[in-house]
Amino acid sequence: MITIASTATAVPPNVLSLELVKEYFGKTFSLPGRRLSAMLEVLDNSRIERRYSLFPVDYLVEPRSLTQRNSEYREHAIALARQVAEEALEKANRTPADVDMIISVSCTGFMIPSVDAYLVSEMGFRSNVRRLPITELGCAAGAVGLTRAWEYLRAHPSGTALLIAVELPTLTFQRGDVSQANLISAALFGDGAAAAVITGRPGSGPAIVDSQSYLFPSSIEAMGFELKDTGFHIVLSKEVPQLIREKIGALLDCMLLRHGLTREQIRAFILHPGGQKLLSYMQEELGLCACQVQPSWDILRDYGNLSSASVLFVLHEWIARGAAETGDRGLLAAFGPGFSAEMLLLQWI
Repeated sequence: MITIASTATAVPPNVLSLELVKEYFGKTFSLPGRRLSAMLEVLDNSRIERRYSLFPVDYLVEPRSLTQRNSEYREHAIALARQVAEEALEKANRTPADVDMIISVSCTGFMIPSVDAYLVSEMGFRSNVRRLPITELGCAAGAVGLTRAWEYLRAHPSGTALLIAVELPTLTFQRGDVSQANLISAALFGDGAAAAVITGRPGSGPAIVDSQSYLFPSSIEAMGFELKDTGFHIVLSKEVPQLIREKIGALLDCMLLRHGLTREQIRAFILHPGGQKLLSYMQEELGLCACQVQPSWDILRDYGNLSSASVLFVLHEWIARGAAETGDRGLLAAFGPGFSAEMLLLQWI
């Protein structure tokens, strides 16, 4: 079976605590008293206690050109990607030369060539390694990357794939944008990177059994980025949690039906912690207890929303805790622009 042999995560050094963010919200955004009070209440109810940032908050909130931000993205994306790639490969007892395919995902900066091309020369990957950089899938891309690795390894069962997700959303911060979407973004997203080694060789851990994608009808404007002169501007509809709430149960049941399974037979729910409302809705609609999604709540609390890396952070937490045993089944689900869902069925071996 095609198995996730290892995972690794990393964050930059600067901590954005809840208290620090609340202190700077009023200083940074020109908001009338009532609206500021409402946003501070949002922060208090977010279930996020801390996030991580490339830079200290004083530098983070200062206006910088798109050229400067993208230069910062390139430098730090490469460094974080290398850190998690080296750790994941070491834990899987693999070397860069063992990797047949690199999948890199990110949506919070832009670079050509992509981050994986830099790693090939820096880390010693083979010159004929296959590369698949993915940009436009947003928060869903971590799950999609696992699916693309699974598909490749079904055709090349003795191979090894490396998935790297690097997201630096603090570089998209927009001080002059007081839209609700931007204010929520400033309260929600944090920086980080994750990696996974996926292999068709014999091993233990969560095996990928199946996957499915779903594009929500008439939802093209629900989520995304607009690139303007000042940089990336978030598009984020307040309807996103409700969109997922209405479909998550049917989507899960559709995939389980193909394997003759029921929801009660799923032990591990590896759900993208996009925000407290989104996570609460999924927990409620799937009839789950808190213990079944606790790693998702813990990642939201300690890191915020890390875009494509989030679901890999949650997967890493499930594996690190040893919370699933041989034979247990799991659901991994993430959501992103389109508006879209990506779901994988896992089984621990």
